[in-house]
Amino acid sequence: MAVETLSPPRQQADLEPEAANRLSTWLRDYRPLSGVPDELFDVMRRPRADWLNFLAGFAEYSDSDSRSRFNLATRHIRDTGVSYRIYGEENERSWPLNPLPLILGHREWAQIAAGVEQRATLIEAVLQDIYGAGKLIESGALPAAALTGSMDFIRAMRGVKPPGGRHMPLYAADLGRGPDGRWWVLDDRTQAPSGAGYALENRLVLSRAYPSLYNAMNVQRLAPFFDGLRKGLAASASRSDPRICLLTPGPFSETYFEQAHLARYLGFLLVEGDDLVARDGKVYVRTIAGLKRADVILRRVDADFIDPLELNGSSHLGTPGLLEAIRAGGVAMVNMPGTGVMESKALLGFMPKLCRLVLGEEAKLPNVATWWCGQPAQQERVENTFDDLVVGPAFAGVAGYGERSKARLVADLSGDERALLRSRLRDRPGDYVGQEVVRLSTMPVLRDNRLEAAPFVLRVYAAWTPDGFKIMPGGFCRTSERRDARAVSMDADARTADVWVIDDQPVERITLLASKDEVKVRRILGHLPSRAADNLFWLGRYIERAEATLRLVRSLCTSLMVSETAIHGSGETLAGLQQLLIDWGALSEDALGSGPLDAARDALRDQKAYGSVIYLVRGARRTAASMRERLSADFWALLVDLETRLAATDHAPHSEAEALQQVESALQILAALSGLAQENMNRVAGWRFLDMGRRVERGINACRLARTFAHDESTTDDLDLLLDLADSQITYRARYLVGLALVPVRDMVILDCFNTRSLAFQVDTLKDHLKGLPSLLADGLMEEPDRILLRLCTEVETSEAANLTVEQITGFEQTLMRLSGAIADRYFLQGSKAVPTIKLAGMG
Repeated sequence: MAVETLSPPRQQADLEPEAANRLSTWLRDYRPLSGVPDELFDVMRRPRADWLNFLAGFAEYSDSDSRSRFNLATRHIRDTGVSYRIYGEENERSWPLNPLPLILGHREWAQIAAGVEQRATLIEAVLQDIYGAGKLIESGALPAAALTGSMDFIRAMRGVKPPGGRHMPLYAADLGRGPDGRWWVLDDRTQAPSGAGYALENRLVLSRAYPSLYNAMNVQRLAPFFDGLRKGLAASASRSDPRICLLTPGPFSETYFEQAHLARYLGFLLVEGDDLVARDGKVYVRTIAGLKRADVILRRVDADFIDPLELNGSSHLGTPGLLEAIRAGGVAMVNMPGTGVMESKALLGFMPKLCRLVLGEEAKLPNVATWWCGQPAQQERVENTFDDLVVGPAFAGVAGYGERSKARLVADLSGDERALLRSRLRDRPGDYVGQEVVRLSTMPVLRDNRLEAAPFVLRVYAAWTPDGFKIMPGGFCRTSERRDARAVSMDADARTADVWVIDDQPVERITLLASKDEVKVRRILGHLPSRAADNLFWLGRYIERAEATLRLVRSLCTSLMVSETAIHGSGETLAGLQQLLIDWGALSEDALGSGPLDAARDALRDQKAYGSVIYLVRGARRTAASMRERLSADFWALLVDLETRLAATDHAPHSEAEALQQVESALQILAALSGLAQENMNRVAGWRFLDMGRRVERGINACRLARTFAHDESTTDDLDLLLDLADSQITYRARYLVGLALVPVRDMVILDCFNTRSLAFQVDTLKDHLKGLPSLLADGLMEEPDRILLRLCTEVETSEAANLTVEQITGFEQTLMRLSGAIADRYFLQGSKAVPTIKLAGMG
């Protein structure tokens, strides 16, 4: 391969002395690993031209400036919740991004892209054969056991013609530079390739950090790839305006953020298995308006889990009957079930021969030399060179040795481990492969302002479009903190890097925005999935309950403070506050009678109390995490910031004043969240359910507070506290000059439709929301939530404050709870009773 070397870039000669010295120091002190290729230097120890161009521009930033720029950009990672989860861990980790990208020249990239396109074409042809005519197996080019030994070979897909004509519209290859300087395929990703969304996020972060350098370097854009992917998926559907869904395993998936990010970026509907219904050869999405047709499903769930009826019966990630709908042509699945068989290590050794046989070409990208032990000659070779190889499972899911049955370097095993592996290989040779040891090539990373060599793997993506395969110009790069790495996954010591493909011409700025002639203008409510409606409703309830609890804690903190505006400090009122916090689950039973500071601290930070503020905020964050694609970055950042503040152990309050300050800060964040919801969310169904959750919770809280502090024996302190908790002090004192009295306070908190904190206001707002939601049957009859709310609305409107009793207020509260249940039954996951929207035609 010809190495791209040019004369020193013009800007290097123009560098300021400090920048020139910084660049010189970086290059002088950089130490590539011996025996492996490196991206910064060619085989003659000369810096590659594009790397030198980048480093010269990067050296223009002072040490503090480069750190500041990158820290500012990576704040975006923290604020927007960019994260991943290591297998087996419950908590997410913040996304680890290197300050420097991987730089690839356009000539070298052209060779990579051609090789990946060829490999994608080959694998598609092999899939067409093994699920079709089966000539490769019949001729002996592929042993049948090399396919059937894999749990990813799905016999139910034999003879099924995929919608759009392709089994594998999306492909990725993990690449590393081999000892000869050529790029080698380390692994094929044919099941449900991940990482494309992370590659997009990496690009957003680095282009923000170094915008001038990014534009000056003529970096090829990623948008055309995603535009082609979207068009390719749409073309596989049978309808002209298809509904495209991204099927996710759910918020506990290792790459859930990426899935949500892709769905938001591409405009797809993010769904879980329970969101879908397979019926009569078609697939539907459960929505608040009934079942709506799903035309295309981009799956991120392994095929074995997508249909518990025909495949893995223990799966909770799929949809019963999904395979039957695929066979009937009622939905296009990308990638088709069964494509994961091509990820088997057993097939790697056959790929060069298959390329010559199927395509009539030599492979442009070689793969790691692999010997499947299911053939006697290959088994003998592996046993004879056993100590010099990497030995691992031939198929995913085979019970093996070591952590999660990963391939292991035999030389690193103990004597007992080596003997055990030999024994297992001889007992079941078809379950194992031997591979030559390949040390990963390295690239420069920045650590403590020094360039250091780090092993890396580059994942390159190919998407089928109406114009053929389109290759993402760049990809997803993972680096290892270990210098002698032979594989890189997203483990604890791995980091990622953006990938810049440098063009020799200025690049065109391309957007995913369609031309004005391609899109018909629509103003519609949209079809909100039932699960999203459920989560939004409970997000609203969690936030409102957290706010109400904070107001109780605030009153608790001020109960002993001398203030003209805080007179509710009597013992009975204080005991009532604590009892209410106990009833709400924010305090334990033995907290009654404890000091205000201890009670305030526990109500704020007790992580085991189901009604504490931290518990409620975490509930809100978990609920929000399962629908990130529907929430703005600002909303998510505020919610995470609130949780972080409450969870900080070094900020526990030591006085009532400190506790009060923390409460006020938390209330301000919740007010900001409320403002974002009111001002930044479109007035469609999602906003309605979020607000409905808040209104139901606020109405219930208003009733509970009124029952506790506005009963017939209430004192002036009780009424004053109630107005504080209902945020109605200013309104009351402006309206009534005679002082506090039971009847007007009750009226303001329960019946006053002009008071945004009153029960009446919540009921009126809920009525407006229900009117704006779709009906399942267009027969003109009321649905159950409307019936319940109409009765409640009538009772509230016709009640008089002077005659209002605690029993009536309790009845209002119970009706609201019944309304909440009716909303859930009608609009959320409806189980087997889910039906499409039915429109009835009448005479006249």
